[in-house]
This record gives sequence, structure tokens and C-alpha cells, in this order.
Amino acid sequence: MPARPSASRRTVLRGAAVAPVAGLGLAACVAPGQGSPAAATPTAPVDLGAESEVAKGGAKLFRDHNVVVSRDGSGALKAYSTICTHAGCPINKLQGTTLICPCHGSQFDAVTGKVVESPATEPLTELPVKTTNGRIIAGPGA
Repeated sequence: MPARPSASRRTVLRGAAVAPVAGLGLAACVAPGQGSPAAATPTAPVDLGAESEVAKGGAKLFRDHNVVVSRDGSGALKAYSTICTHAGCPINKLQGTTLICPCHGSQFDAVTGKVVESPATEPLTELPVKTTNGRIIAGPGA
């Protein structure tokens, strides 16, 4: 049986130097203060609050449910998951109608769900939304 060559000192040191850097790359995909890269979106209808909370041409971020609800100029509501399609981070910032992901800076239009700034390339997932008795209900089965 042939003898296996042993690793050189340079190979061992190179591996030791790369390991922490790789770990930082993986940690960057986790949102600040989050234990896992992807949080859940609603799996059942959720009551998000009064319909009046979303003005025409505006949007409201519901962080607790990972949902954004917007209202276009005609008054129609749209809802999207706020889990970033790039790395699965929960989006926690809304400026006007632009959602900003804290992990890598992807930006999305809250009215259309489309990407407006990479690295994300896929739009946000649209969720069913309706109003019942003046309340916004979003999620599957809404």
C-alpha cells in the first residue's frame, strides 16, 4: 500500500486562514439579531390591523408577520412576503414604498414586489390579501 503524502505546513496554514473567512461569509447571510437566515411568512390568514393604516400610494411593513401591504393609486391592496429572495433574511426597513434588506442591501418595490436594487434577482412572493369588516387580512386562505 503506497504511503499517503503528508500535508505541508503551508497547506495546513492556508486551510486555517480560510476557515474563519468562510464562516464570516455564512454569518453574513443571517440578519442582525436573527438566529436563522429565514423566518416564516404567514401559513394561515392573519389580521394585520385597520384598513385605514395603509394610505393610497403608500405601504406599511408588518414586521411581526413578515408582510408588507401596499395600496396603489386606485385603492387596491397588495401584500408580499418580506423574506428577501436573495438569502432568506427578513426585511425590516421600509422607506416610502421601498423595502431594504439588512443582510446584503437588496431593495424591493413594496407596491409591485419587484427588485429595484440587487443582489436579489427574484421578486418578493405575493400573498393573498383582503379586507373584512375594515381589517386587513393577509396570507394563504385570505
